[in-house]
Amino acid sequence: MVENQEKNIVNKVVIVTGGSRGIGAEIVKQMARLGYTVILNYNNSENCAKNVENELKNEGITVDIFKADVSKKEEAVNLIQFALNKYEKIDVLVNNAGISQTKLFTEITDEDWQRMMDNNLNSAFYCTREAVKNMVHNKQGLIINISSIWGITGGSLEVHYSTAKAGLIGFTKALAKELGPSNIRVNAIAPGIIDTDMNKEYSKKEKEDIKEEIPLGKIGTSKNIAKCVAWLIEDDYTTGEVISINGGWHM
Repeated sequence: MVENQEKNIVNKVVIVTGGSRGIGAEIVKQMARLGYTVILNYNNSENCAKNVENELKNEGITVDIFKADVSKKEEAVNLIQFALNKYEKIDVLVNNAGISQTKLFTEITDEDWQRMMDNNLNSAFYCTREAVKNMVHNKQGLIINISSIWGITGGSLEVHYSTAKAGLIGFTKALAKELGPSNIRVNAIAPGIIDTDMNKEYSKKEKEDIKEEIPLGKIGTSKNIAKCVAWLIEDDYTTGEVISINGGWHM
């Protein structure tokens, strides 16, 4: 670890939900490489989680992996308690767990709607509510919610997804006001289209068409999001913000 990192990092404990693939996996890897103590949460993608763990292990870096379906209150609580039992504190919670689905509004079932809210919004509520108790006690902490460009603009054929991600933005702003006096910062990142499995449904032509709409002329990467997470951890005066990382697709 380089000298300036050693000076800036004081054994911060970082939890990343949905950390086995895509944006979450990149956040885990980059935060671990920066020297943070990282807990990778996953639900179904055990092999992917172990791949991230092994990749870092080959670099001499250790991370914890913990299976929990954070859309369920009891399992979200178990994740937070695991961190507290092992490290006695939580410095950063990255609420990244989520799912997507493309569907006509009139075809969205009750089950589709509930599943979307549980995975993309309720999971953040459950994890944050449990983690905040420790943060308030310690008078410090950071919560980063991974929203979406569709939470700002709305996305056709993704009404339930857009609604959940918009809810996450409201959650961020309200909680930032409430927790600011306790020295706890709450921010959201709203990625545009990012080159991950979540966007594999787009054809090559569709991706090229989207690139033409983006002023920077390219699709984002998970590293773009991870870099923002790293900055938010280092910063101490940004709260209640929604940081849009989309190459200028939406201004």
